[in-house]
Amino acid sequence: MQYNLKELPNGIRIVHQEVTHTRMVHCGFVLNIGSRDESKEQEGLAHFWEHMAFKGTKKRKAYHIINRLESLGGELNAYTTKEKICFYSSILKEHFPKAAELLCDITFNSTFPKKQIDKERQVILEEMAMYRDSPDDSIQDDFDELIFEGHALGRNILGTEQTVTNFTQEDFFEFISSRLDTTQIVFSVIGNISFNKVLQQVASFLTEIPAKRSLYVRSGFTKYQPKVKVVEKEITQAHCAIGKPAFSFYDSRRFQLYLLNNILGGPSMNSRLNLSLREKHGYVYSVESHYQAYSDTGFVGVYFGTEQKTANRAKKVVLKEMEKLRLKKLGTMQLHMAKEQAIGQMAMAEENYAALMLVFAKNLLDKGRIDSLDTIFGIIRESTAEDLMDIANEVYSPDQLSYLNYIPA
Repeated sequence: MQYNLKELPNGIRIVHQEVTHTRMVHCGFVLNIGSRDESKEQEGLAHFWEHMAFKGTKKRKAYHIINRLESLGGELNAYTTKEKICFYSSILKEHFPKAAELLCDITFNSTFPKKQIDKERQVILEEMAMYRDSPDDSIQDDFDELIFEGHALGRNILGTEQTVTNFTQEDFFEFISSRLDTTQIVFSVIGNISFNKVLQQVASFLTEIPAKRSLYVRSGFTKYQPKVKVVEKEITQAHCAIGKPAFSFYDSRRFQLYLLNNILGGPSMNSRLNLSLREKHGYVYSVESHYQAYSDTGFVGVYFGTEQKTANRAKKVVLKEMEKLRLKKLGTMQLHMAKEQAIGQMAMAEENYAALMLVFAKNLLDKGRIDSLDTIFGIIRESTAEDLMDIANEVYSPDQLSYLNYIPA
């Protein structure tokens, strides 16, 4: 995979890939800071920071930030995960300098106006209420808390009503001061622009950012115990989550687990869970299976909703499909088709340049390199049926699975 990379004296890295058959440029800052880097009292602060970045800088008010790119047909956005904060934009190539400068401004020069904090506080409380009203979303957050109990990875990215209500302007400045490290920031650019032009147009303001180092070290997750929890809710369906911790971003088996998860319950209609739960039995409208890798651990989980009377039967079907992967090797043709499907999905994802731009940055932060798709495809193609069965026995071991059930009150 061809890309250009330059590290500035302050430690910020610029990664770039030129794509000439588009009119657009996609660019963004990715910071190696996320909700897992908060203390218990800071729960939700990283996400709140993401919101507040748009509410005022040293030279712009909220209105000017919002209109700077939107009025040019561009997009300005951000999101927070357990380990990353991202500020990014998509814009016509001729407006790239404006997008890059604005992103730099909101990332490094936010002032967190007190009046805006009070206003945005209510917005986030409404966001939390929206998620609570959606069992499909809230069960995933609650399952994180069950799996990673007592650890920051288990806390809700949005925070709690108490923490969000109590955050002050000083809290933002203190959090950024203690967590920001310019060696852990990447500015990523993909689009119809040369690397030389990128450097010419961003060097003036990126090099002015002072070098900053942080002594903060993430605490790893090590103490997992399988758990079962049942929660009564004012809902019409029963919802179930099944899963456990899994491989980290650094585990050499992560792409094989990606392949295995895709077979079990990936996005395609021919996943085993969709064929069994929906097509064969009609128990569910949809079923999802996820694999998420973090820097020191990972997570596999299956989620579905069904009528309460069929919840236990549906759960047995899920466990039966996991058992098949543990006890029965995939046939040669099954394995070949599964590999081609996964490879095709990855190749299609590469066509989404906005998403790829963020993937570039996250890979540099997590691994210090960007693996080519050909390298990843090679790992997938070399995976054997025995490899997948060994992984299935580890990650789908029935005595290590946790369960969270929402049942109608």
